[in-house]
Amino acid sequence: MPEKHHETAEKHHHHYKKKHILASVIVLAIVMGSLLYYTNYSVKKAREDYNEKIVFLNNTFQTDLTNAKSDLTAQINLLENLLENAQKENQQKIITLTSLIEEIEEKSNLQLTELKSELKSIQIKSADFSAIVDDVLKSVVSVRTDKGQGSGVIIGRGGFIVTNVHVINGASRVEIYTYGKDTYDTSLVGYNSDADIAVLKIDEGNLQYLEFADSDDIKIGDKVIALGNPAGLDFTVTEGIISAKRKASNNLDYFQTDVPLNPGNSGGPLVNKEGNVVGINNFKVGGFESLGFALTSDDVKDAVDAIMQNANVSYP
Repeated sequence: MPEKHHETAEKHHHHYKKKHILASVIVLAIVMGSLLYYTNYSVKKAREDYNEKIVFLNNTFQTDLTNAKSDLTAQINLLENLLENAQKENQQKIITLTSLIEEIEEKSNLQLTELKSELKSIQIKSADFSAIVDDVLKSVVSVRTDKGQGSGVIIGRGGFIVTNVHVINGASRVEIYTYGKDTYDTSLVGYNSDADIAVLKIDEGNLQYLEFADSDDIKIGDKVIALGNPAGLDFTVTEGIISAKRKASNNLDYFQTDVPLNPGNSGGPLVNKEGNVVGINNFKVGGFESLGFALTSDDVKDAVDAIMQNANVSYP
């Protein structure tokens, strides 16, 4: 009996021990599970915190970078504006200075021109045309043909030349010889037989030219010079006065002058003390000394304007 009791007690003790071990295992499993859960949670939480900090830092960096770029752009724009304003200011100063220089030059040139004009007037009043002869001769040409020779004068820009019709009448070849010793072929723009005025053209638009005077301002007794090529002598100047103003049967006005006119003077200009054309030398009365006639500048200009209009040509 005691052996049986002892055996039973041992079974109970063994069973209790197994339960105790199982309970320990379960507790251990629970503890391990809890520890694993906590560890996973902690890792997840740490990762989330890490990601949030990364996002925050990235956003902060991007914001700072954007602000820095904006500040830098603003500073660059400011510098560019300052530079542009400085350039504009300097450019305006340069323009103002240039205008001032041009104004001074213009006034200086005007005063110099006036001074030269006054000097010429003084010389001319003392019966000396030498002050203008050199300039005027540059606008006088020799009109050479296969029939003979005459004179002409350059008018306006474009290479237009006025001469007499009878200088070129019947010629098959006409050439222009200038004071600068250049020779040009010429073409006929047109002519007015009644006025004995012809307009020629050469292919040279930069030659010096003469202006027409207002013949109504010319007075009897005014000193004048005739320029041309009398007797084939190139670029000769003779001096005289306006003796009278005559109206011819063709209703045109002529200045009578005591300036010696000879063959070759025809078509050349009669010039006053200002260096303007008062007439085109036309003819002289045979058998009389110093009795020449020049078509007045107003009638010459009217004839030239009509010729140009008929030829559909304009000149300044």
